[in-house]
Amino acid sequence: MDFGAPWNPGAELTAEGVRFTVRAPSASSVIVCLFDQLDNETARHQLERGDGDIFSAVVPGLKAGVRYGLRADGPWQPEAGHRFDPSKLLVDPFAVRLDRPFSYDPRLGIFGEDTQSIVPKAILEPPLTPLNPGRPTCDAGGLIYEIPVRAFTQLHPDVPEADRGTLRALAHPSIIEHLRKLHVSAVELMPIAAWIDERHLPPLGLSNAWGYNPVTMMALDPRLAPGGISDLHHVVDTLHAADIGVILDVVFNHTGESDSDGPTLSLRGLGNATYYRHDQHTPGTLVNDTGCGNTLACDRPEVQELVLRSMHHFVTQAGIDGFRFDLAPVLGRDANGFSPDAKLLQLIADDPVLHDRVLIAEPWDIGPGGYQLGNFGPPWLEWNDNARDDIRRYWRGDDAMSGALATRLSGSSDIFARNSATRTRSINFVAAHDGFPIGDLVCFEEKHNEANGEENRDGHGANHSWNNGVEGPSDDVSIRAAREADACALIATLFASRGTILLTAGDEFGHSQHGNNNAYAQDNAITWRNWEELDQQRLDFTRAWAELRETSPLLGRMSFLSDSDGSADPDQVAWLKTDGQPMAPADWENSHLNSFMMVLGPPGQRLTIVFNRSHEAIRCVFPASSGLWCPASPRASIEKPVPPRSVVCWQEMPG
Repeated sequence: MDFGAPWNPGAELTAEGVRFTVRAPSASSVIVCLFDQLDNETARHQLERGDGDIFSAVVPGLKAGVRYGLRADGPWQPEAGHRFDPSKLLVDPFAVRLDRPFSYDPRLGIFGEDTQSIVPKAILEPPLTPLNPGRPTCDAGGLIYEIPVRAFTQLHPDVPEADRGTLRALAHPSIIEHLRKLHVSAVELMPIAAWIDERHLPPLGLSNAWGYNPVTMMALDPRLAPGGISDLHHVVDTLHAADIGVILDVVFNHTGESDSDGPTLSLRGLGNATYYRHDQHTPGTLVNDTGCGNTLACDRPEVQELVLRSMHHFVTQAGIDGFRFDLAPVLGRDANGFSPDAKLLQLIADDPVLHDRVLIAEPWDIGPGGYQLGNFGPPWLEWNDNARDDIRRYWRGDDAMSGALATRLSGSSDIFARNSATRTRSINFVAAHDGFPIGDLVCFEEKHNEANGEENRDGHGANHSWNNGVEGPSDDVSIRAAREADACALIATLFASRGTILLTAGDEFGHSQHGNNNAYAQDNAITWRNWEELDQQRLDFTRAWAELRETSPLLGRMSFLSDSDGSADPDQVAWLKTDGQPMAPADWENSHLNSFMMVLGPPGQRLTIVFNRSHEAIRCVFPASSGLWCPASPRASIEKPVPPRSVVCWQEMPG
């Protein structure tokens, strides 16, 4: 993409010194401020205005390691969207490293209050040797493992204390071994770009634990990456050596500058009217399609440049395999609404550096026409909340859910088969960072978010969860056994489904958030994974299903299932009742049907997977075979009784 600028934005080392280039629409002047390592300001340099909104200058004699910030002057006209305030020290939006994390302070949002002492300084460092990575390490159809870096590693006993809670912990042999035993295809790192706490959190004694409130797009949060991009590069290299890909969860829909009362930290001070979407009729009113106070104007070239250069940075400097886009409809929306053909979406898909990366959309936001599941089109994969909800509702015991579950198991062709597509683009999941973990789905019917300080008003009310008779923890042996069976059934159903699957770190060993379904502000034991008290039974069960999915040629595929025809087609399926007879329309419509069989693949190589949500053991009549049906999953046995509340698989073997 040619942005028309004579130099790259940001700070760039040259033979003469450092060239600073800033795009500041509607600004009258831009100054770069230099600082020493003690945070003392040492010099100021006026940038020269070039064509359009570009300000640039070379400051001679500067070397790598210099710390800097920006100040921009221009109109203070909030009613027109302009919020220039030269008292605010600003972070370069193209900075690649910061000297400290962001910390909220009310002065950041007060006009005329100088913020030099409380804003991080950008550190100029030379780029690493550019990478030209080959095709992504991970393929569609595998297991994506969603990781909150700090919460995942903070309590791990094998990780050196200095590395706990950081990216470098992910390169530890114990972590690698855990991922390999789960046959993880790619880790998906929850946001690692530098973020700031929402302003209501510090008075509550809370802090943002998820990272979905970024200020910079390229600079990593120093709490997670004290060594900057080199830390990420090291982790990616280590994971790639273990044949595990790395996907970054990126937030290109809003920034931590929040609403009109929020802090001025970067884009707001450089061109608020340009970088953020505003109401067409009242240009001083921020559009809030994200629910976070502001929305980036992704239809504008200034924002498109920032997004594309950020993605380039992570691919060429760290070897990232792909990206998951938080609230992705924002990237495809302009004043006329969302379009899958929006310019930024096309620029990403066609970019010579990015075109072969894994691209994953979270296909919803709260803006107009914000629910876009199925509409992104190839090459995008999409988080599928229909799969999440239907799997939960089936195992909760809701009426008439067998057909819905079969559709999700088959790849959700009702959503993804548009335009004659033959392959699904579904990311199937049962739980993710937002909502209950799997362990809490079977222990809590209601959310319990009191620790968030909002009197339990926050978080989703509809979780499709159940508690097996008692809300919350229980010492009752039968209740604990029922919960274990239900959690395992949810996990097995996920692994049996067509499409790419996503498992959130800790769900495989029983992580609980004590009923909190909106734990974004809980950087504490509520979200930290407790490795010393993991549920070994659940972990062994998950590993067994991961092994089956990895080794079976009939699982982990992306083609939609089609009716069995006796051919060699690996993507054929027969749906049977437990008496071995084909499911008829009346059976699918039976609101109280509690078990059925999914028979995958060609004769002689088939898998039979039985779903039994009843509270009784059942016996099944398997399809006739010239070979033998052998147990292939936990809880399967030669005698073929199917335990209550279970998913069990058998493999057809030669006689």
